Amino acid sequence: MDRFRGVVIGLGVVIVLVIAIGLSRIVMPGTPAKPQAAANEYKGAVSASALLRVPVSGIYPGGNAAGLNPNMKNPLADDPDAVERGMKDFTVFNCSGCHMANGGGGMGPALSNSTWIYRSSPANIYLDIAQGRAAGMPAFGAMLPDRTIWELVAYIQSISKDPGDTFGTTTSAEPQSPNTEQVPANQLKSATPWKFTEPMPKNGDKPG
Repeated sequence: MDRFRGVVIGLGVVIVLVIAIGLSRIVMPGTPAKPQAAANEYKGAVSASALLRVPVSGIYPGGNAAGLNPNMKNPLADDPDAVERGMKDFTVFNCSGCHMANGGGGMGPALSNSTWIYRSSPANIYLDIAQGRAAGMPAFGAMLPDRTIWELVAYIQSISKDPGDTFGTTTSAEPQSPNTEQVPANQLKSATPWKFTEPMPKNGDKPG
């Protein structure tokens, strides 16, 4: 009898506990829900708070950039293979569909010249890819891993390295050097396309 009574009491305790747990999970009307961590919370090589401090315009109140990060570096800057991986990423993710091979420019602007709409710093190029831009650049931040975006940044900066007023031309006093163009991408694919140039033919005609 005592054993039966013990079993009944044990079952009763279990039932009470189950009911108590169930009641504790019921959310009363008007009760604020507990905050949940975002499923796609940014976890990149550079903190989101630091990226938010990167200016896009380059115009600062009073000319003072204090508190901003206008010169943030690519975290892969010391990775010797980042440029080559970025070149492969450029092809795999069909960046050439808009920007053409070697970033020569097509439906999207050229990336291998000295003209920049949103500035040429590594962080600005990163934000161009991650956030997209109103003129037609899609936002790839939720689709591409952070590391891949920085690899693309390394490659894009490689094909447009040290742009200047004479970018894409050779300079020589005697004899005067002709204007040059990149060797066509269908003949040569390189992370440094401006190292491989040929004279610009007159009237756009190819030699021979």
